[in-house]
Amino acid sequence: MSEESDSLRTSPSAASLSENELPLAPEPPGYVCSLTEELVTKAREELQEKPEWRLRDVQALRDMVRKERPNLGTALDDAFLLRFLRARKFDYDRALQLLVNYHSCRRSWPEVFTNLKPSALKDVLASGFLTVLPHTDPRGCHILCIRPDRWIPSNYPITENIRAIYLTLEKLIQSEETQVNGIVILADYKGVSLSKASHFGPFIAKKVIGILQDGFPIRIKAVHVVNEPRIFKGIFAIIKPFLKEKIANRFFLHGSDLNSLHTNLPRSILPKEYGGTAGDLDITAWNEVLLASEEDFVREFCQPVPACDSILSQTLPPEGLSSDVQCDDSVRAVKSQLYSCY
Repeated sequence: MSEESDSLRTSPSAASLSENELPLAPEPPGYVCSLTEELVTKAREELQEKPEWRLRDVQALRDMVRKERPNLGTALDDAFLLRFLRARKFDYDRALQLLVNYHSCRRSWPEVFTNLKPSALKDVLASGFLTVLPHTDPRGCHILCIRPDRWIPSNYPITENIRAIYLTLEKLIQSEETQVNGIVILADYKGVSLSKASHFGPFIAKKVIGILQDGFPIRIKAVHVVNEPRIFKGIFAIIKPFLKEKIANRFFLHGSDLNSLHTNLPRSILPKEYGGTAGDLDITAWNEVLLASEEDFVREFCQPVPACDSILSQTLPPEGLSSDVQCDDSVRAVKSQLYSCY
């Protein structure tokens, strides 16, 4: 690692350490690394993670939270903090900001994050709106499959879909493998109508993208969109202004050309609905994984939140998440944008 890279990894609690010195102490028994040797190497090369310094890095972030954000009300165990360090390539300052944003997101959108548990989302899960495919891509990324055509707006509001997506991301990021490899999103827009698209206005788009880019410790490696109708040009026009260039460049629009999709996602890992050989698309297995995690989500998201206005007053929410932003989210305004693509 270069001297410049190492400089990003210093903190008040570790500033006196040089690269040749030992870490502060062996890792406590509370954390046991589950990464394979291959993933340890990948984390070292891509995320600047050094196994021999892992405790030092976690402790440095923990010290920063206690000193700079004593009222944040966050978990401080090794496994939890590692998610944020990995997501920001072990840059302590950026990891701390991501952690603050993570909690700010949860407090600034209560209709999404209150009572967030699998049993509260059975209708969404049963609809097949989203699932995680059983096979990873060649890079080891889990594939989150989203099918908006399965959503019937008269059954429940769009925020329920967002809750289900967040619930799934929370479950996925528990895996150290996912923390290192990231995820891929496969979005099937077959049959998405103008009336349905109008529910996804600029205000909701800005908040969702703000969470994914700046408020959640996950690496999105690619977004593959298939079967998009012409109306998707209007949807993407709403989304794109809020995307960072790096993320925007990871969007791939395939239309109905599944051969184009297969150049990125092999047929062997895809269900037959997308020209694959991995059998029918089955939502049951992933739904069972989520429902089996009910107690974890109740413990994390369904407990009374103590009054801590000072947390939000100390920091601005991540871009796209400010409740003060005035954004025209009326159906008429959204439809005018969507009609322009015809």
